[in-house]
Amino acid sequence: MASAPTPSSYLRERELEEAPARKRRPVARSTTPTLSRGTLHHLSQTFPARRSSSWRTLWRITPSGYRRHVLSAAAYEIQKQTETEHRNPGIRQIENYIKESMKTEMAQLQQSAVHNHTAAMLEMGTNLLSQTAEQTRKLTDVETQVLNQTSRLEIQLLENSLSTNKLEKQLMVQTNEISKLHDKNSFLEQKMLEMEMRHREELETLKQEKGSLQTLVGRQSGVIRELEAQLSRATGNSTALQRQQQEMMDTVHNLLNLCSKDGVVPNSTKVTEEEKKFRDCADLYHAGFHKNGVYTIHINAQETKKVYCRMETAGGGWTVIQRREDGSVDFQRTWKEYKMGFGIPSAEHWLGNEYVYQLTNQKQYALRVELTDWDELQAFSLYDRFQIGSEKQNYRLFLKSHSGTAGRQSSLVIHGADFSTKDMDNDNCLCKCALMLTGGWWFDACGPSNLNGMYFNQGQHIGKLNGIKWHYFKGPSYSLRATTMMIRPLDFS
Repeated sequence: MASAPTPSSYLRERELEEAPARKRRPVARSTTPTLSRGTLHHLSQTFPARRSSSWRTLWRITPSGYRRHVLSAAAYEIQKQTETEHRNPGIRQIENYIKESMKTEMAQLQQSAVHNHTAAMLEMGTNLLSQTAEQTRKLTDVETQVLNQTSRLEIQLLENSLSTNKLEKQLMVQTNEISKLHDKNSFLEQKMLEMEMRHREELETLKQEKGSLQTLVGRQSGVIRELEAQLSRATGNSTALQRQQQEMMDTVHNLLNLCSKDGVVPNSTKVTEEEKKFRDCADLYHAGFHKNGVYTIHINAQETKKVYCRMETAGGGWTVIQRREDGSVDFQRTWKEYKMGFGIPSAEHWLGNEYVYQLTNQKQYALRVELTDWDELQAFSLYDRFQIGSEKQNYRLFLKSHSGTAGRQSSLVIHGADFSTKDMDNDNCLCKCALMLTGGWWFDACGPSNLNGMYFNQGQHIGKLNGIKWHYFKGPSYSLRATTMMIRPLDFS
């Protein structure tokens, strides 16, 4: 078992334990007199009987209790010794010494307690001030951050408010627009329904008309076949009559020769120039007609046709088959109109595909195309061979040997293009060239030329794909001022 500690060691341990506590709280002023360690040790050594009897209890009490115990013991001993002071003269001296020591110790203890209490309070105040300053600084920083954040939030809130107002206005505008569009859509739907009903009625009407037209076309086809048969027979008869007429003319010439040998010239055998039948303008030129103008030619034995003859151009004898100069005639015509011809020979006109077919199939013809732009620049293209097929062949175009000043290449398709009109699509394009480019022409795949296109006046002739064009002369979108197409026998001299 460990031995009991001495009073001095106990006091040192207790002071070490109470040192932090003295810094935290003020030292209470005790009413009991306090002694220093040395005095207490001296008293404990002086009164061993009291010390030994209660030391185990003093081990468990505080230093103040220990001091009271020692003082009580000392007082008891002093009282005991007072009774015998006359018998022992040194006791008075001890009592005086103890009183003086106690006064001195008590003054020192009071001063030490006040000093310790003041130091602890100052230290606590300093710590509190430091902590308060630190907390104040932190609170100031936090307040600054909060103010900055609040300012940013206020600005953002203001911006959001402005954006919200703007969006609300836009939403109102959009709502009004949607309402208007809805009303317009309802109106358009109503119109569309009405148009759909009307189109259905028209479609039914067109179907009925189509049926009637198909029936009529069937009848007309039969009539046309019959007429073609009659025409073939009439052509055969005409050929036979021409042969007979030629034989009769030969017989008449022989008779005239015989009569001239015998010196007899009957007046009835004189043949005037007007009674001759001219097949084209070349025949008229050879007969002595050398002025430009409108003449009558015999397309065949039964049919005559008025044509315009160019007798003063490139040797003369040219039969005009197309002419454009002022836009006075509409060239957006049907297949039948292009077949039989339209216009006036002395002005704008198209001679007629059927007549051109009959002319170019009796002998070989050359084609001359004359062009004039809006700057009065003239050019021409010449083809040594020009011929078109029959109607069954869609008046197919055949050309050879291109030359002239209207471009190094031919703007007409050389190798067999069919003729197309707005109601007869014979081109090689998925689109309908005659409807898109206007007029009737040998379009092929809409091709580089169309002299029967729409006529545009000066100032409107640029950038027109559906105008009068000759690609290799003025480009694909330049509409020309004037054109002339004319033919002449290849052996003309």
